[in-house]
Amino acid sequence: MSTVAATLRPRKSPVQARSAATVEALHVAAIQVLIKDGLSRCTTTRIAERAGTSVGSLYQYYPSRDALLAAVLERHLDGIAGAVERACREHRGRRASRMAAALVVAFLAAKLRDPAAAKALYAVAEERGGAVLAARMRRRIATAVAAMLASASDIRFDDPAVIAAVALGALVGSVQALLNEQAPAQLAGRLEGELVVLLTAYLRAHRSGAERRAERAAIAGRRRTSRGMAS
Repeated sequence: MSTVAATLRPRKSPVQARSAATVEALHVAAIQVLIKDGLSRCTTTRIAERAGTSVGSLYQYYPSRDALLAAVLERHLDGIAGAVERACREHRGRRASRMAAALVVAFLAAKLRDPAAAKALYAVAEERGGAVLAARMRRRIATAVAAMLASASDIRFDDPAVIAAVALGALVGSVQALLNEQAPAQLAGRLEGELVVLLTAYLRAHRSGAERRAERAAIAGRRRTSRGMAS
């Protein structure tokens, strides 16, 4: 498995509460400087000043600006993967339509919690170990989605791993287009609903003929029951 280059790894992890607060301040400041000034002007001096600490304190934890940015990106991606993993665990054994909705809601809520920060971090994701971190996130999410799909109560998927990869690609691509302003402006307010429709239809398309017949029979049975109760 690929790993982030040694030059991008933190020097040390915070142990005491005060150290953790310093690292947290550096992470927040790095995102704020990225949003305000862009990657080219995001320097250790600007980050430290924004965090209210010294450049020396920054270097206690990170060997370079890029190592700090890689850590910020990793935490961002880890939060997204964790949110989707929890949603997938909670929806195992449910109907595929419920799974599709849960996946979309969890991914968008985590990814677009702070759109400005997500957009700024794309510049980091394109280099500085970002590709490795993004690939790791995708593997985590795809594994969780595949396990959820394999437990669906109404559809038996022949290859859940492939379906999970395609579904994830639709989510990631749509969000990237939105954040990079490559999609219609009105999509922002409709993205969740449109993606739920898209993924639900995709999952339902994998039903076998027997499953479709069983679903129609169940619907017909419910209708007969309803008519009988009304008469």
